Amino acid sequence: MLICSTVPAPREIIDVIDRRLEATVEDLIGLARIPSVSATGFDPAEVSRSAERVAELFSDAGLHGVEILRLAGAHPYVTAQWLDAGPKAPTALIYAHHDVQPPGRLEHWKTPAFEPTRRADGRLYGRGVVDDKAGILLHLAAIRAWLDTRGSLPINVKLIVEGEEEIGSDHLAEFLRTHRERFDADVLVLSDTANLDTGIPSLTTSLRGMIAVDVTLRAIDHPIHSGMWGGPVPDAATALAMLLARLVDDSGEIRVPGLYDDVPALSASQRAALEALPFDEAAFRRDAGMLEGSRLIGDKRHSVYERIWHRPSLAVTALEGMPLAIAGNQLIAEAKARVGIRLAPGQDADRVARLLVDFLASDPPHGATVELDVTTAVPGWRTTPEGPAFDAARRALAAGFGREPVEIGCGGSIPFVGPFSSVLGGIPSLLLGLEDPPCNAHGENESLDLDDFQRACWSSAHLLAELGC
Repeated sequence: MLICSTVPAPREIIDVIDRRLEATVEDLIGLARIPSVSATGFDPAEVSRSAERVAELFSDAGLHGVEILRLAGAHPYVTAQWLDAGPKAPTALIYAHHDVQPPGRLEHWKTPAFEPTRRADGRLYGRGVVDDKAGILLHLAAIRAWLDTRGSLPINVKLIVEGEEEIGSDHLAEFLRTHRERFDADVLVLSDTANLDTGIPSLTTSLRGMIAVDVTLRAIDHPIHSGMWGGPVPDAATALAMLLARLVDDSGEIRVPGLYDDVPALSASQRAALEALPFDEAAFRRDAGMLEGSRLIGDKRHSVYERIWHRPSLAVTALEGMPLAIAGNQLIAEAKARVGIRLAPGQDADRVARLLVDFLASDPPHGATVELDVTTAVPGWRTTPEGPAFDAARRALAAGFGREPVEIGCGGSIPFVGPFSSVLGGIPSLLLGLEDPPCNAHGENESLDLDDFQRACWSSAHLLAELGC
């Protein structure tokens, strides 16, 4: 199984993808109009509406057994399959997610977040257009082209589209226990990662893990006059700032004792592979939106790619005190923050969470009261990209993009990958990129390069052929 020479998709399959490309983009636009934000505080009915639309798209494409699966307290999953290739043909489990991040600061969007808009730069702008609703549509475009042209697929496929990836896949373990028998497969395929750059196909071989800890600090039991009491009486906002400042040194390296102890060292071949990748610091700074004068942070003994993909990083991802619009001359009673750590692949997520909590709880500034809540603790993931499935993916990406793919890591986290791969016996996991550096996933003005979207659709069609040869 999966051992063969190059067998790309027939030209007629690619032609159908091209003829239907506009319709596929319109389907993406329609799906991205649904504000399926899975985070607390947003309407869960919209996530359900998104699931229903995904199910409709699956049925329209000719997939079988389309279902919306619900667990108590969880946003819905959508599943479908096409198994008519027979028991001797390999089976691919294709994963994507239909939930999206909150839109962020609406006034910073050049066009409305949930009104996807094409611009003259060849990109489609809107929340979720690249992360990860395009990941659904690109595989659906390939499947539809095969079914419309040949009436069959070269392999069996199962699809699962999750509804809570953006909030850490909290119900994934329960979902796996409940529906494990549905998802036996020979290879796992995802398109929720990035390419090294626009037009450069990339196979992701590692993901960082993620820790999130919510910090609540109280110094007094109610706000008080800053003039009448300021001096001897502490305030929560200043104390929280002092506490957070302890977390990193002046270079941005994390100061939590022991945190780096279980970071796996890179081999000589891994370092050589990183050094062989092209890196343009000016382009990197531009794509990140770094302001003139701001400096790159972290241990300069490690390259930028190593810092993003293979080293832990820390960021304060939320900070609350008193909004400026309603602020008075007061000492603030309570302040909150969310501290996020991205873990190196191979680090123990629970261990790092304990270290972070112990550090934040130790000797709080001015004796303030600190409450800590670990909301996320997900380990990273790493694979060795060897074997017939990875060879098939390389051929498919090369055929779709017209150039050989590169192997990269990902600084982000996909909680689904490790548990699913483990439950299915360590099957090969093919993480195929679609995001690019300018896409601004999770930020305002998220966008999708439409040329790369077309190339990704082609690659998916080729992958079906390559896996089935």
